[in-house]
Amino acid sequence: MVARLHVASHLPTARLNRQTHLLLNGVRLLGRRWILAPSGVSMRGENIIVFAKDWGADPTSCNQVMNVLARENRVLWLNSIASRTPNLAQGKDLRKIVNKLAGFFRGAKQVGERMWVYTPIVLPMHGKPWAVQLNRMILRASLGALRRKLGMRDFQLWVWVPTTGPYANHLGAKLVVYYYTDNWTSFSTVDGAQMKRWVEDLAGSCDVLFCTSNTLADDLRPLNPETHVALHGVQWEKFRQALDHALPIPADLADVTTPIIGYFGLVEDWNDLELLLRLAERHPEWTFAFVGKVMVDVSALERLPNVRFLGRKSHDELPAYCKAFSVGLIPHRVNELTWHMNPIKLREYLSAGVPVVSTALPEVRAYADRVCVAETHEEFEAGILRTLAEETPEKRQARSDSMRGETWDAKVTEWSALVLDVHQRKTGAQRPTAVQSDLQL
Repeated sequence: MVARLHVASHLPTARLNRQTHLLLNGVRLLGRRWILAPSGVSMRGENIIVFAKDWGADPTSCNQVMNVLARENRVLWLNSIASRTPNLAQGKDLRKIVNKLAGFFRGAKQVGERMWVYTPIVLPMHGKPWAVQLNRMILRASLGALRRKLGMRDFQLWVWVPTTGPYANHLGAKLVVYYYTDNWTSFSTVDGAQMKRWVEDLAGSCDVLFCTSNTLADDLRPLNPETHVALHGVQWEKFRQALDHALPIPADLADVTTPIIGYFGLVEDWNDLELLLRLAERHPEWTFAFVGKVMVDVSALERLPNVRFLGRKSHDELPAYCKAFSVGLIPHRVNELTWHMNPIKLREYLSAGVPVVSTALPEVRAYADRVCVAETHEEFEAGILRTLAEETPEKRQARSDSMRGETWDAKVTEWSALVLDVHQRKTGAQRPTAVQSDLQL
Protein backbone atom coordinates (compact mmCIF):
# COMPACT_ATOMS: atom_id res chain seq x y z
CA MET A 1 0.00 0.00 0.00
CA VAL A 2 1.27 3.49 -0.85
CA ALA A 3 1.79 5.64 2.22
CA ARG A 4 -0.52 8.59 2.84
CA LEU A 5 1.14 11.96 2.34
CA HIS A 6 1.06 15.35 4.00
CA VAL A 7 0.35 18.51 2.03
CA ALA A 8 3.58 20.25 0.99
CA SER A 9 4.13 23.74 2.39
CA HIS A 10 4.10 26.84 0.22
CA LEU A 11 6.69 29.56 -0.26
CA PRO A 12 6.44 32.45 2.20
CA THR A 13 4.40 35.37 0.86
CA ALA A 14 7.36 37.76 1.08
CA ARG A 15 9.47 35.55 -1.13
CA LEU A 16 6.64 35.14 -3.63
CA ASN A 17 6.24 38.92 -3.79
CA ARG A 18 9.96 39.38 -4.38
CA GLN A 19 10.00 36.80 -7.16
CA THR A 20 6.96 38.48 -8.73
CA HIS A 21 8.87 41.78 -8.71
CA LEU A 22 11.77 40.12 -10.50
CA LEU A 23 9.53 39.03 -13.37
CA LEU A 24 9.86 42.60 -14.67
CA ASN A 25 13.24 41.43 -15.99
CA GLY A 26 11.87 39.25 -18.74
CA VAL A 27 8.47 37.79 -18.01
CA ARG A 28 5.47 40.03 -17.34
CA LEU A 29 4.46 43.42 -15.99
CA LEU A 30 0.84 44.67 -16.00
CA GLY A 31 -0.10 42.47 -18.92
CA ARG A 32 2.91 43.52 -20.98
CA ARG A 33 6.12 41.67 -21.74
CA TRP A 34 9.49 43.15 -20.86
CA ILE A 35 12.31 41.74 -22.93
CA LEU A 36 16.08 42.06 -22.66
CA ALA A 37 16.93 40.18 -25.87
CA PRO A 38 15.04 39.21 -29.01
CA SER A 39 15.22 35.55 -28.00
CA GLY A 40 13.46 36.28 -24.71
CA VAL A 41 16.49 35.13 -22.67
CA SER A 42 17.37 37.91 -20.24
CA MET A 43 20.97 36.78 -19.75
CA ARG A 44 23.28 37.65 -22.66
CA GLY A 45 27.01 37.59 -23.34
CA GLU A 46 27.93 35.60 -20.23
CA ASN A 47 30.47 32.79 -19.94
CA ILE A 48 28.95 29.83 -18.11
CA ILE A 49 30.76 26.71 -16.91
CA VAL A 50 28.48 23.94 -15.73
CA PHE A 51 29.31 20.87 -13.66
CA ALA A 52 26.79 18.44 -15.09
CA LYS A 53 26.03 14.82 -15.78
CA ASP A 54 27.61 13.17 -18.82
CA TRP A 55 26.60 14.84 -22.07
CA GLY A 56 25.60 11.58 -23.78
CA ALA A 57 23.17 10.43 -21.07
CA ASP A 58 19.41 10.88 -21.28
CA PRO A 59 18.49 14.60 -21.36
CA THR A 60 17.48 16.12 -18.03
CA SER A 61 16.86 19.61 -16.67
CA CYS A 62 20.54 20.44 -17.11
CA ASN A 63 20.35 19.89 -20.87
CA GLN A 64 17.17 21.92 -21.14
CA VAL A 65 18.43 24.89 -19.13
CA MET A 66 21.83 25.04 -20.79
CA ASN A 67 20.43 24.65 -24.30
CA VAL A 68 18.32 27.76 -23.70
CA LEU A 69 21.17 29.74 -22.12
CA ALA A 70 23.58 28.76 -24.90
CA ARG A 71 21.55 30.72 -27.44
CA GLU A 72 22.90 34.00 -26.03
CA ASN A 73 25.81 32.89 -23.82
CA ARG A 74 28.93 30.71 -24.13
CA VAL A 75 28.57 27.44 -22.22
CA LEU A 76 31.30 24.97 -21.25
CA TRP A 77 29.67 21.70 -20.15
CA LEU A 78 31.81 19.57 -17.83
CA ASN A 79 30.98 15.87 -17.80
CA SER A 80 30.37 14.40 -14.36
CA ILE A 81 33.09 13.65 -11.88
CA ALA A 82 32.83 10.42 -9.90
CA SER A 83 30.60 10.27 -6.83
CA ARG A 84 32.47 7.29 -5.36
CA THR A 85 35.78 5.46 -5.59
CA PRO A 86 35.58 3.05 -8.54
CA ASN A 87 35.74 -0.72 -8.06
CA LEU A 88 38.42 -1.90 -10.46
CA ALA A 89 37.04 -5.44 -10.28
CA GLN A 90 33.84 -4.31 -11.99
CA GLY A 91 33.83 -4.08 -15.77
CA LYS A 92 31.32 -1.22 -15.67
CA ASP A 93 33.66 0.95 -13.59
CA LEU A 94 36.65 0.09 -15.78
CA ARG A 95 34.73 1.10 -18.89
CA LYS A 96 33.83 4.41 -17.25
CA ILE A 97 37.51 5.07 -16.47
CA VAL A 98 38.52 4.32 -20.05
CA ASN A 99 35.77 6.57 -21.42
CA LYS A 100 36.69 9.41 -19.06
CA LEU A 101 40.36 9.24 -20.03
CA ALA A 102 39.46 9.15 -23.71
CA GLY A 103 37.23 12.20 -23.28
CA PHE A 104 39.91 14.08 -21.38
CA PHE A 105 42.55 13.52 -24.05
CA ARG A 106 40.12 14.54 -26.82
CA GLY A 107 39.80 17.95 -25.20
CA ALA A 108 36.81 20.23 -25.53
CA LYS A 109 34.32 19.21 -28.21
CA GLN A 110 32.08 21.85 -29.75
CA VAL A 111 28.46 20.63 -29.78
CA GLY A 112 26.73 23.89 -30.68
CA GLU A 113 27.45 27.40 -31.87
CA ARG A 114 28.14 28.53 -28.28
CA MET A 115 28.50 25.25 -26.39
CA TRP A 116 31.47 22.96 -25.71
CA VAL A 117 31.71 19.67 -23.79
CA TYR A 118 34.80 18.70 -21.81
CA THR A 119 35.67 15.75 -19.57
CA PRO A 120 37.71 16.87 -16.55
CA ILE A 121 39.97 14.42 -14.75
CA VAL A 122 40.14 14.26 -10.97
CA LEU A 123 41.11 11.65 -8.42
CA PRO A 124 37.85 9.90 -7.37
CA MET A 125 38.62 10.23 -3.67
CA HIS A 126 36.69 13.35 -2.68
CA GLY A 127 36.66 12.39 1.00
CA LYS A 128 40.46 12.53 1.30
CA PRO A 129 41.76 16.04 2.15
CA TRP A 130 45.00 15.59 0.20
CA ALA A 131 43.05 14.37 -2.86
CA VAL A 132 40.67 17.33 -2.63
CA GLN A 133 43.60 19.77 -2.57
CA LEU A 134 45.23 18.05 -5.54
CA ASN A 135 41.96 17.97 -7.46
CA ARG A 136 41.49 21.70 -6.91
CA MET A 137 44.90 22.33 -8.44
CA ILE A 138 44.13 20.02 -11.38
CA LEU A 139 40.77 21.65 -12.06
CA ARG A 140 42.10 25.20 -11.76
CA ALA A 141 44.94 24.44 -14.16
CA SER A 142 42.96 22.45 -16.74
CA LEU A 143 39.93 24.74 -16.75
CA GLY A 144 42.13 27.83 -16.72
CA ALA A 145 43.92 26.65 -19.85
CA LEU A 146 40.64 25.76 -21.52
CA ARG A 147 39.05 29.11 -20.64
CA ARG A 148 41.98 30.97 -22.16
CA LYS A 149 41.68 28.89 -25.33
CA LEU A 150 37.94 29.56 -25.59
CA GLY A 151 38.17 33.20 -24.55
CA MET A 152 36.09 32.71 -21.40
CA ARG A 153 37.57 35.11 -18.90
CA ASP A 154 35.02 36.02 -16.22
CA PHE A 155 32.53 33.22 -15.75
CA GLN A 156 29.54 31.98 -13.83
CA LEU A 157 29.69 28.45 -12.43
CA TRP A 158 26.45 26.43 -12.45
CA VAL A 159 26.42 23.14 -10.53
CA TRP A 160 24.07 20.18 -10.96
CA VAL A 161 26.10 17.44 -9.26
CA PRO A 162 26.93 17.75 -5.54
CA THR A 163 30.24 15.86 -5.88
CA THR A 164 31.69 19.19 -6.99
CA GLY A 165 31.01 20.65 -3.53
CA PRO A 166 34.69 20.65 -2.50
CA TYR A 167 35.69 22.51 -5.69
CA ALA A 168 32.94 24.94 -6.72
CA ASN A 169 34.21 27.88 -4.67
CA HIS A 170 37.87 27.40 -5.56
CA LEU A 171 37.82 27.89 -9.34
CA GLY A 172 37.57 31.68 -9.55
CA ALA A 173 33.93 32.00 -10.63
CA LYS A 174 32.34 35.43 -10.23
CA LEU A 175 29.07 33.74 -9.29
CA VAL A 176 28.09 30.20 -8.23
CA VAL A 177 24.60 28.84 -8.96
CA TYR A 178 23.58 25.50 -7.45
CA TYR A 179 20.64 23.78 -9.17
CA TYR A 180 19.43 21.12 -6.73
CA THR A 181 17.27 18.46 -8.42
CA ASP A 182 16.99 15.48 -6.06
CA ASN A 183 17.45 14.39 -2.48
CA TRP A 184 20.87 12.97 -3.33
CA THR A 185 21.41 11.61 0.18
CA SER A 186 18.66 9.02 -0.38
CA PHE A 187 20.02 7.36 -3.53
CA SER A 188 20.92 3.76 -2.77
CA THR A 189 24.20 3.92 -4.74
CA VAL A 190 25.92 6.73 -2.78
CA ASP A 191 27.36 7.40 0.67
CA GLY A 192 24.44 9.34 2.15
CA ALA A 193 26.41 11.02 4.95
CA GLN A 194 29.14 12.24 2.59
CA MET A 195 26.58 13.40 0.04
CA LYS A 196 24.73 15.35 2.74
CA ARG A 197 27.93 17.25 3.61
CA TRP A 198 28.56 18.12 -0.06
CA VAL A 199 24.98 19.25 -0.61
CA GLU A 200 24.92 21.42 2.50
CA ASP A 201 28.34 22.92 1.73
CA LEU A 202 27.20 23.86 -1.77
CA ALA A 203 23.81 25.11 -0.63
CA GLY A 204 25.32 27.28 2.07
CA SER A 205 28.11 28.78 -0.01
CA CYS A 206 26.55 29.37 -3.45
CA ASP A 207 25.25 32.76 -4.54
CA VAL A 208 21.94 31.41 -5.85
CA LEU A 209 20.26 28.12 -4.92
CA PHE A 210 17.56 26.77 -7.23
CA CYS A 211 15.51 23.82 -5.95
CA THR A 212 13.26 21.88 -8.29
CA SER A 213 10.61 21.11 -5.67
CA ASN A 214 9.12 22.90 -2.71
CA THR A 215 10.20 20.14 -0.33
CA LEU A 216 13.84 20.47 -1.41
CA ALA A 217 13.65 24.23 -0.90
CA ASP A 218 12.07 23.81 2.52
CA ASP A 219 15.00 21.60 3.56
CA LEU A 220 17.75 23.95 2.39
CA ARG A 221 16.29 27.43 2.76
CA PRO A 222 17.76 27.84 6.30
CA LEU A 223 21.24 27.52 4.74
CA ASN A 224 20.87 30.25 2.13
CA PRO A 225 18.60 33.33 1.88
CA GLU A 226 18.86 33.14 -1.92
CA THR A 227 16.95 29.85 -2.12
CA HIS A 228 14.36 29.79 -4.90
CA VAL A 229 11.92 27.17 -6.16
CA ALA A 230 12.61 26.41 -9.85
CA LEU A 231 9.89 24.07 -11.04
CA HIS A 232 10.68 22.21 -14.26
CA GLY A 233 9.67 23.40 -17.69
CA VAL A 234 8.72 21.36 -20.73
CA GLN A 235 9.39 21.25 -24.47
CA TRP A 236 5.75 21.92 -25.18
CA GLU A 237 6.09 22.29 -28.95
CA LYS A 238 7.82 18.92 -29.16
CA PHE A 239 5.38 16.95 -27.02
CA ARG A 240 2.23 18.49 -28.48
CA GLN A 241 3.17 16.65 -31.68
CA ALA A 242 1.51 13.65 -30.03
CA LEU A 243 -1.81 15.24 -30.98
CA ASP A 244 -0.88 15.32 -34.66
CA HIS A 245 -2.99 12.77 -36.54
CA ALA A 246 -0.17 12.31 -39.06
CA LEU A 247 2.37 11.20 -36.43
CA PRO A 248 2.78 7.41 -36.74
CA ILE A 249 2.61 5.07 -33.75
CA PRO A 250 6.04 3.46 -33.09
CA ALA A 251 6.52 0.10 -34.80
CA ASP A 252 6.98 -1.77 -31.50
CA LEU A 253 3.47 -0.75 -30.39
CA ALA A 254 1.69 -0.52 -33.74
CA ASP A 255 0.23 -4.03 -33.41
CA VAL A 256 -1.41 -3.40 -30.02
CA THR A 257 -5.19 -3.21 -30.08
CA THR A 258 -5.78 -3.08 -26.31
CA PRO A 259 -5.38 0.01 -24.06
CA ILE A 260 -1.68 0.85 -23.60
CA ILE A 261 -0.67 1.77 -20.07
CA GLY A 262 2.64 3.51 -20.65
CA TYR A 263 5.71 4.77 -18.83
CA PHE A 264 8.93 6.35 -20.01
CA GLY A 265 12.09 6.97 -17.99
CA LEU A 266 14.49 4.86 -15.98
CA VAL A 267 13.02 1.72 -14.44
CA GLU A 268 14.69 2.02 -11.04
CA ASP A 269 14.34 0.98 -7.43
CA TRP A 270 12.14 4.01 -6.74
CA ASN A 271 9.43 2.55 -9.01
CA ASP A 272 6.76 0.55 -7.19
CA LEU A 273 7.28 -2.78 -8.95
CA GLU A 274 4.78 -4.53 -6.69
CA LEU A 275 2.11 -2.08 -7.84
CA LEU A 276 3.00 -2.62 -11.51
CA LEU A 277 2.97 -6.42 -11.12
CA ARG A 278 -0.42 -6.30 -9.40
CA LEU A 279 -1.89 -4.19 -12.20
CA ALA A 280 -0.46 -6.34 -15.00
CA GLU A 281 -1.67 -9.58 -13.43
CA ARG A 282 -5.16 -8.27 -12.70
CA HIS A 283 -5.63 -6.71 -16.15
CA PRO A 284 -4.49 -8.96 -18.98
CA GLU A 285 -6.71 -6.84 -21.24
CA TRP A 286 -4.22 -3.94 -20.88
CA THR A 287 -0.77 -3.75 -22.48
CA PHE A 288 1.95 -2.28 -20.27
CA ALA A 289 4.73 -0.53 -22.21
CA PHE A 290 7.95 0.63 -20.51
CA VAL A 291 10.21 2.93 -22.51
CA GLY A 292 13.63 3.42 -20.95
CA LYS A 293 16.67 1.72 -19.51
CA VAL A 294 15.97 -0.99 -16.93
CA MET A 295 18.20 -0.75 -13.85
CA VAL A 296 16.57 -3.34 -11.56
CA ASP A 297 15.29 -6.92 -11.68
CA VAL A 298 12.00 -6.96 -13.61
CA SER A 299 11.87 -10.69 -14.32
CA ALA A 300 8.48 -11.07 -12.62
CA LEU A 301 7.01 -8.51 -15.02
CA GLU A 302 8.88 -9.80 -18.08
CA ARG A 303 7.21 -13.21 -17.83
CA LEU A 304 3.75 -11.67 -18.38
CA PRO A 305 2.50 -11.64 -21.97
CA ASN A 306 0.93 -8.19 -21.65
CA VAL A 307 4.14 -6.42 -20.55
CA ARG A 308 6.70 -4.96 -22.97
CA PHE A 309 10.07 -3.47 -22.09
CA LEU A 310 11.01 -1.43 -25.16
CA GLY A 311 14.42 -0.15 -24.09
CA ARG A 312 15.90 3.32 -24.24
CA LYS A 313 14.59 5.66 -26.94
CA SER A 314 15.75 9.09 -28.01
CA HIS A 315 13.97 12.09 -26.53
CA ASP A 316 12.68 12.99 -29.99
CA GLU A 317 10.85 9.66 -30.20
CA LEU A 318 8.88 10.13 -26.99
CA PRO A 319 5.95 12.13 -28.47
CA ALA A 320 5.12 9.19 -30.74
CA TYR A 321 5.05 6.85 -27.74
CA CYS A 322 2.87 9.34 -25.88
CA LYS A 323 0.44 9.23 -28.80
CA ALA A 324 0.19 5.46 -28.32
CA PHE A 325 -0.34 5.68 -24.53
CA SER A 326 -3.92 5.45 -23.29
CA VAL A 327 -2.65 6.39 -19.81
CA GLY A 328 0.76 7.62 -18.63
CA LEU A 329 2.06 6.34 -15.30
CA ILE A 330 4.15 7.87 -12.53
CA PRO A 331 4.33 4.73 -10.35
CA HIS A 332 6.91 5.90 -7.82
CA ARG A 333 7.14 4.55 -4.31
CA VAL A 334 6.56 7.28 -1.74
CA ASN A 335 9.71 7.50 0.37
CA GLU A 336 12.38 9.97 1.40
CA LEU A 337 13.85 10.04 -2.11
CA THR A 338 10.67 10.44 -4.13
CA TRP A 339 9.06 12.81 -1.61
CA HIS A 340 11.45 15.45 -2.96
CA MET A 341 11.13 14.53 -6.65
CA ASN A 342 9.51 16.63 -9.33
CA PRO A 343 9.19 14.28 -12.33
CA ILE A 344 9.84 16.03 -15.65
CA LYS A 345 7.77 13.33 -17.33
CA LEU A 346 4.65 14.75 -15.66
CA ARG A 347 4.80 17.90 -17.78
CA GLU A 348 5.80 15.92 -20.86
CA TYR A 349 2.83 13.56 -20.53
CA LEU A 350 0.45 16.48 -20.05
CA SER A 351 1.91 18.48 -22.95
CA ALA A 352 1.29 15.42 -25.12
CA GLY A 353 -2.30 15.30 -23.87
CA VAL A 354 -1.80 11.98 -22.08
CA PRO A 355 -3.99 11.38 -19.01
CA VAL A 356 -1.78 10.68 -15.99
CA VAL A 357 -2.23 8.42 -12.97
CA SER A 358 0.40 8.93 -10.28
CA THR A 359 1.25 7.95 -6.74
CA ALA A 360 0.93 10.74 -4.19
CA LEU A 361 4.09 12.80 -4.70
CA PRO A 362 3.86 16.37 -3.36
CA GLU A 363 4.78 18.09 -6.64
CA VAL A 364 2.26 16.00 -8.58
CA ARG A 365 -0.48 17.11 -6.21
CA ALA A 366 -0.12 20.63 -7.61
CA TYR A 367 -1.61 19.24 -10.85
CA ALA A 368 -4.48 17.41 -9.18
CA ASP A 369 -6.94 19.20 -11.47
CA ARG A 370 -5.34 17.38 -14.44
CA VAL A 371 -3.84 14.26 -12.83
CA CYS A 372 -5.35 11.33 -10.94
CA VAL A 373 -3.33 11.15 -7.69
CA ALA A 374 -3.63 7.82 -5.87
CA GLU A 375 -2.87 7.14 -2.21
CA THR A 376 -3.09 3.35 -2.43
CA HIS A 377 -2.69 0.51 -4.93
CA GLU A 378 -6.47 0.19 -5.06
CA GLU A 379 -6.92 3.89 -5.83
CA PHE A 380 -4.23 3.68 -8.52
CA GLU A 381 -6.05 0.83 -10.26
CA ALA A 382 -9.39 2.61 -9.96
CA GLY A 383 -7.82 5.75 -11.39
CA ILE A 384 -6.73 3.91 -14.54
CA LEU A 385 -10.16 2.32 -14.95
CA ARG A 386 -11.92 5.66 -14.55
CA THR A 387 -9.53 7.40 -16.94
CA LEU A 388 -10.01 4.78 -19.65
CA ALA A 389 -13.78 5.08 -19.31
CA GLU A 390 -13.94 8.88 -19.39
CA GLU A 391 -11.15 9.90 -21.80
CA THR A 392 -11.98 11.94 -24.93
CA PRO A 393 -9.91 13.64 -27.66
CA GLU A 394 -11.12 16.99 -26.33
CA LYS A 395 -9.65 16.23 -22.90
CA ARG A 396 -6.28 15.37 -24.45
CA GLN A 397 -6.26 18.66 -26.33
CA ALA A 398 -7.20 20.62 -23.20
CA ARG A 399 -4.41 19.01 -21.17
CA SER A 400 -1.85 19.95 -23.77
CA ASP A 401 -3.16 23.50 -24.08
CA SER A 402 -2.93 23.96 -20.31
CA MET A 403 0.86 23.46 -20.47
CA ARG A 404 1.50 26.11 -23.13
CA GLY A 405 2.97 28.59 -20.64
CA GLU A 406 5.30 26.16 -18.84
CA THR A 407 8.09 26.01 -21.41
CA TRP A 408 11.77 25.84 -20.56
CA ASP A 409 12.23 29.17 -22.36
CA ALA A 410 9.80 30.89 -20.01
CA LYS A 411 11.35 29.30 -16.92
CA VAL A 412 14.96 30.05 -17.87
CA THR A 413 14.05 33.66 -18.67
CA GLU A 414 12.79 34.08 -15.12
CA TRP A 415 15.73 32.27 -13.51
CA SER A 416 18.42 34.08 -15.47
CA ALA A 417 16.85 37.42 -14.56
CA LEU A 418 16.98 36.40 -10.91
CA VAL A 419 20.66 35.39 -11.20
CA LEU A 420 21.56 38.75 -12.74
CA ASP A 421 19.61 40.53 -10.00
CA VAL A 422 21.58 38.71 -7.29
CA HIS A 423 24.87 39.49 -9.04
CA GLN A 424 23.93 43.15 -9.30
CA ARG A 425 23.06 43.40 -5.62
CA LYS A 426 26.30 41.68 -4.60
CA THR A 427 28.62 43.64 -6.88
CA GLY A 428 26.77 46.78 -7.93
CA ALA A 429 27.23 45.73 -11.57
CA GLN A 430 25.09 47.41 -14.22
CA ARG A 431 22.21 45.31 -15.52
CA PRO A 432 21.03 45.37 -19.14
CA THR A 433 18.24 47.84 -19.81
CA ALA A 434 14.82 46.32 -20.35
CA VAL A 435 12.98 47.11 -23.55
CA GLN A 436 9.22 47.36 -23.29
CA SER A 437 7.03 45.54 -25.78
CA ASP A 438 3.31 46.00 -26.26
CA LEU A 439 2.96 42.30 -27.15
CA GLN A 440 0.30 40.86 -24.84
CA LEU A 441 1.00 37.49 -23.21
